[in-house]
Amino acid sequence: MTIYNLGSINIDYIYGMPHLVCPGETLAATRFDSALGGKGANQSIAIARAGGKVFHAGMIHRDDDDWLTDMIAAGVDTHFITRGDTPTGHAIVAVDDAGENQIILAPLSNASLTEDIITSILTMAKPGDWALTQNETNLTAPYLKAAKAHGLLICYSAAPFVAEMTAELLPLVDLLIINAIEAEALKALGKPVDHLGVPHLIITRGSDGADYVGKDGTYHVAAKPVQAVDTTGAGDTYLGYMLAQLDQGVGIADAMSLAAAAAAIQVTRHGASAAIPNIHETKSSLTANLTKA
Repeated sequence: MTIYNLGSINIDYIYGMPHLVCPGETLAATRFDSALGGKGANQSIAIARAGGKVFHAGMIHRDDDDWLTDMIAAGVDTHFITRGDTPTGHAIVAVDDAGENQIILAPLSNASLTEDIITSILTMAKPGDWALTQNETNLTAPYLKAAKAHGLLICYSAAPFVAEMTAELLPLVDLLIINAIEAEALKALGKPVDHLGVPHLIITRGSDGADYVGKDGTYHVAAKPVQAVDTTGAGDTYLGYMLAQLDQGVGIADAMSLAAAAAAIQVTRHGASAAIPNIHETKSSLTANLTKA
């Protein structure tokens, strides 16, 4: 099948820092880089590198086509990316020596999508395909509602977390992947997270692995022990791999193991989308782990 991702596209400005900046503090960076980013773009690249077929829909400034090079090289179809006069979204990413990060987002073109992009996607999409989106663009709710009515399966990346929007969209969602902090915030809805009625719910817990609760049972899959240097984009890597595998008919437990392996490789490298491994590298890492065991 096919995955249609209505998602953010950012230019990431990445600063290596001795520690994350405190209020009122001025601190010199030890490293600087710029790269393609945004949760949407990261997830599309992860899906493609995991062997999935993915169309990305979004918006950039008309002079910024060069920033799409990595998406295209990864195998993402950029047919639904539009161009305009609004600056491309960007993020300021600070990463400390322990691999932890702080991120400031400027949505810009990501918040300027028009509803004709939804019509274009659904003209091509077929029932049983997947619709994916995040909270880094406008049109999140209209897209998922229209996609559900069209017969698509829904994967919602509820980040940055907005409780009211998540509560509104949960009845539509087939696959929800959230981190432990977001799972705690969901308790504000008045129900335990494992009683939300989502067919497939995965809670990622960083180095503590991930938990699945859903119609296929309950699973805990441990994280791969690695020395992280940059956790930016790890969750996007996990989601992209997970969704690509489910779309190809892989079972939940096996998909979670592969997603964990991909995320483990990704955090040992600097950057977000550039650090995402391809499917061959990820499967080889699993085989290597089995051989060592």
